[in-house]
Amino acid sequence: MRRFLPLFALLVFTTTSAQKKSELIAKVSELEKTIMSLNDSVSQAQREINASNSKAELFEKENEDLRAANATLLQNLTNFSKISKQNTESVGNALNSLKKKEEQLRIITDNFSRNDSIAIAIFTQIKQTMGPEVKAGVSNGIVSISNSLDGLFGSDSASTLTESGADWTTKVGAIVKANPDRSIIVEGLNITGEFAVTYAQASTIANRLAKTEGVGSEKIQIVVKDGNFKEGISVRIAPNDTAFYQMVKKEFQ
Repeated sequence: MRRFLPLFALLVFTTTSAQKKSELIAKVSELEKTIMSLNDSVSQAQREINASNSKAELFEKENEDLRAANATLLQNLTNFSKISKQNTESVGNALNSLKKKEEQLRIITDNFSRNDSIAIAIFTQIKQTMGPEVKAGVSNGIVSISNSLDGLFGSDSASTLTESGADWTTKVGAIVKANPDRSIIVEGLNITGEFAVTYAQASTIANRLAKTEGVGSEKIQIVVKDGNFKEGISVRIAPNDTAFYQMVKKEFQ
């Protein structure tokens, strides 16, 4: 019996050792599986982290692009606002310029209309003062009163007024003095080409208007020209072109 005790103890020890070894192997296997599982989890987590980082980078890039787009849009809106303001100012300036031009045109048109009305009024005065048989006409705001050389001087070569010529000149002077803002043009026409005689005749009318009838000499202009087939003296009562041009120049500055 004692002889079998060591053998039994060895058997027990061997069995126990084998059992512990088996348990250790199982434990190691379990640990290896746990490690593999953890490694898989770590890999999965790493993949998810990488994916998250990629998404974060993509989002950051999109945010940068969006911020750049917003900045561009804001700049475009600012530029559009400036351009719109400039266009508005340009349109306003154009409208103001157009309004000014219309006002200038209205002034000129009104002046022409006023001159036409005054001319008609003067023509009516002439007919009332000198009679319906007087030779008078209206054209472009200018009133003309005409008489023949024989009617004024008795012949086409004389330069001294006859009594009827002096009376005619006096009536013309009354018309002229009644319209002091008008200019006077004494126009002599001849068919012979002897302008010296015609100038002397026109000067006689102009001098009588200035000296006898009290018309300012600075308002009187003498013009002599070839009348083709017409001769005689015309007193033209015209708008004051100098004053008109000065007014237009002032308005268009």
